[in-house]
Amino acid sequence: MLPILFILINLTIFPSISALDFLFNSFTTNSTPVLNLIDDARLEPPVIRLTNDSNQFSRGRAFYPSPIPIKSTSNSTSISSSFSTQFIFSILPDDPSSPGFGLAFVLSASTSPPNALSSQYFGLFTNATVHTVAPLLAVEFDTGRNPEFNDPDRNHVGIDLNSIESVVTQTAGYYNSSGNGSDSFVPLNMRSGQNIHVWIEFNGPEFEINVTIAPAGMSRPVKTMLSYKNPRIANYTSADMFVGFSASKTQWIEAQRVLAWSFSDSGVARDINTTNLPVFQLENSTSSLSPGAIAGIVVGCVAAVLGCLCVFYWFWWKRRGKEEEDVIEDWELEYWPHRFSYEELNQATKGFSKDELLGAGGFGKVYKGTLSNNTEVAVKCVNHDSRQGIREFMAEISTIGRLQHKNLVQMRGWCRKGNELMIVYDYMPNGSLNKWIFDKPEKVMNWVDRRRVLADVAEGLNYLHHGWEQVVVHRDIKSSNVLLDSEMRGRLGDFGLAKLYTHGGVPNTTRVVGTLGYLAPEVVTRATPTAASDVYSFGVVVLEVACGRRPIDTGFMVEEEEVLIDWVRQKYREGRLCEAADDRIRGQYSEDEMEAMLKLGLTCCHPDPLRRPTMREVVAVLLGENVEATQNKLLAELTPTVSSMKDRSSSASEEGDKYLSQESELLSVV
Repeated sequence: MLPILFILINLTIFPSISALDFLFNSFTTNSTPVLNLIDDARLEPPVIRLTNDSNQFSRGRAFYPSPIPIKSTSNSTSISSSFSTQFIFSILPDDPSSPGFGLAFVLSASTSPPNALSSQYFGLFTNATVHTVAPLLAVEFDTGRNPEFNDPDRNHVGIDLNSIESVVTQTAGYYNSSGNGSDSFVPLNMRSGQNIHVWIEFNGPEFEINVTIAPAGMSRPVKTMLSYKNPRIANYTSADMFVGFSASKTQWIEAQRVLAWSFSDSGVARDINTTNLPVFQLENSTSSLSPGAIAGIVVGCVAAVLGCLCVFYWFWWKRRGKEEEDVIEDWELEYWPHRFSYEELNQATKGFSKDELLGAGGFGKVYKGTLSNNTEVAVKCVNHDSRQGIREFMAEISTIGRLQHKNLVQMRGWCRKGNELMIVYDYMPNGSLNKWIFDKPEKVMNWVDRRRVLADVAEGLNYLHHGWEQVVVHRDIKSSNVLLDSEMRGRLGDFGLAKLYTHGGVPNTTRVVGTLGYLAPEVVTRATPTAASDVYSFGVVVLEVACGRRPIDTGFMVEEEEVLIDWVRQKYREGRLCEAADDRIRGQYSEDEMEAMLKLGLTCCHPDPLRRPTMREVVAVLLGENVEATQNKLLAELTPTVSSMKDRSSSASEEGDKYLSQESELLSVV
């Protein structure tokens, strides 16, 4: 009980300016007005539900409305306040095999952290590489394992400081003290619907957090389960902070409930009465029938089952070959927990009707579908020559499916029938970017929307290259793979050709894939795609969006104007760069703005991959963040490459030397 002693001593020496002490043994209509319920959080007496089952990306927060004082000033390196809290929660999924999410106890400077994501981010954090803007400290009770966050397992407790990646974790459980003085660790499943009792002590002056859990109704264990002590805690606190709970989920239903809560910043939190707490579990087949009735039902069922087995065996024997094509193999379950049935997708797409066809290409066809819960999706059908090919494809797709970013089209699941694989994505109601620029649209996209979509795609591509534990090379960046959501924001889709490799490595592939006109020169000659080859393809998209022309346009009679990149370069050499801009959007931009965008596209399309900017640098230019520093960095890193290329090109023509000089100037401007 040493942590509690610290709390009492510190609260005596450093008394709270305005003491806060409350106890909710349950939540009723009388108590909930005291709490601030945000987003999908709602009262379901006698508990608080944090997420909504009917919403795919649901998140909810419950905060005490008044902040508590933590330290004298936000910039202070010391913490003057402490607090003690107890609460009881229950987490119950509809499907125990589905991905888990859990909930978090939160100490935050804001009740609505900006850019917070759903699913595994608890409705608090942005992503694994970007820290939350507002000071935020959370104790996560995580029921899912995300390797990119270094999670140890699917049932753990962690302490988070402004980031989803915990600074310390521990498998959920408690220490059971025996009579001989030793303590044995007892694992505790937090995802069974069982009521879990939590004790947290925040010792501000000592920069220490202690967490203990146990089944509700059990006395508090003597030994603390998880402890973290570090002065850096002060960096993630502000003068006043809110306390409460937060949770989120995706399409998989997981009921996160808070049953009771006790809090005090002037002493040890009062004990919760656990005798009358509700218990939550999935509906079962428990019967109140008499033993005789149960025996009769059992005998009848056995006879019926035997008869059905005989019939089923006969059908299986007759149609064994066909059934073998659709059996769920063990390796399939390793890759993705959510598999749609073929019947479900067949019904959603009206039998894969031509009326629901969204597009077709070498990869297969894409259909619009409406699931039974009225959710609109896009179903992409991919054919493979062998089961091994499907297995390798699923290994890539399932990994990419765990990525989550606001500018990526989210994958929902998959289905396999024979050698055909169906990938289910979010449906993008406004179609692809190329349809708003080419294909004679009724309304041509204006310049403001075009620039915003390019920035969106750049952010998504930057996340793939730099924001995850592995580098994801898309390999098929083009305007038709940029999809627009209901708000006309750009999202990068179609990861069918994507490859993953470790930072500093290279992809393991020898096949040239992609779309003519968007392929970087080194991909064609060496078949080695890298992040730089994605940058090249993005540069082509920048040029076609700014110029309103396709990468290879056969509609022009002059041969040298058929390739967009060459045409824009020639305009730049002649000092008439802005003449390349789309005539349909004249007057919607300043000449300097259009010239900078075209130069950025040309820089991304440099034939030497070492002289192209990274997507991180491209994003900085498009969003106007540290533009001058980014320009200086590009020049410092890439100017030596210009010199070495000139040395290697001593025998080149005068026109080639002129091109190198112009490209160096172009880089300095962008």
